[in-house]
Amino acid sequence: MTNGRRAIGLDIGGTKVAGAIVGEDGTVHAERRRHTPGTSDAGTMNDLLREMVEELRADEAGTGVSAIGVGAAGAVEWPAGRIRWAPNNNYENWDVRGVLESATGLPTVVDNDGNVAGFAEARLGEVRNDDMVLLTVGTGIGAGIVLGGKIYRGTHGLGAEVGHMNVNPEGPRCGCGNYGCLESMASGTALTRMGRSAAAHDPDGMIAGLAREAGGEVTGQHVTMAAIAGDKTAQSLFQRLGRALGIGIASINAIFEFEVVLIGGGLVDAGDLLLEPARRAAREFHYGPPDVRPIPPVVPASHRGDAGKIGAALLALEETRS
Repeated sequence: MTNGRRAIGLDIGGTKVAGAIVGEDGTVHAERRRHTPGTSDAGTMNDLLREMVEELRADEAGTGVSAIGVGAAGAVEWPAGRIRWAPNNNYENWDVRGVLESATGLPTVVDNDGNVAGFAEARLGEVRNDDMVLLTVGTGIGAGIVLGGKIYRGTHGLGAEVGHMNVNPEGPRCGCGNYGCLESMASGTALTRMGRSAAAHDPDGMIAGLAREAGGEVTGQHVTMAAIAGDKTAQSLFQRLGRALGIGIASINAIFEFEVVLIGGGLVDAGDLLLEPARRAAREFHYGPPDVRPIPPVVPASHRGDAGKIGAALLALEETRS
């Protein structure tokens, strides 16, 4: 027997799909993880999601699972559960909700991955607040905006795309097709791009060396490893990345006036390498005198990379509550 309701939470990102069975209190009872296929079209992804759900339901913790929640990168139509378009994946007009409900018989709720991650932090994070934003810094940059205790989605459920706020019109091309989006300047993809450029200019440097040892191209992980080891070039890349993130934080806070800004996603594991330059830039570009308009603290999210799957499950439980 199980205590309390449980749901399956699925977090679909640009490079991985994470799944879990989650209780109403946020406890993770079982987990699965897959790499996002290189050909991440809707058909391939349908097969992957069905397999993950089947595995999770077959787990001993899967008894009594009553719903499925999905958090997905891209423009998700709420509450229809259709992913209209995703800049870092190959699917569009993908009816995730319809596919999973048909395959499993379970009610399914689909929302943007940033929204569900923010929902998890607002409900169960260490810094719970009814007016906050979570920025997920991973392959791309997502956002979960919570106002008055509720997820802000916009008129058609397609809002809060903070990662595609422009911070430098002369900047690099983003996956969405525009130039200088926050995502193109401050994400894991941006760190990989900058790391490869640095390695090309200094093939004997630590970043290039770590990639050679791993037998592949430079990734953001190599840059992070080098920065933690004290490599000055890698640390300078984090200074650039964090500064861009801080400019974005100051810009969005000028509109909403949040009580707190949380940083989640894979890159938050770099800690102060990312957060300190982000905080400095957020202060530098803050609108108004701090004694009149307080600068919100910028702190790491409680659930880090787990917020997406936990939030997706919690949202499913809330939306299907009888």
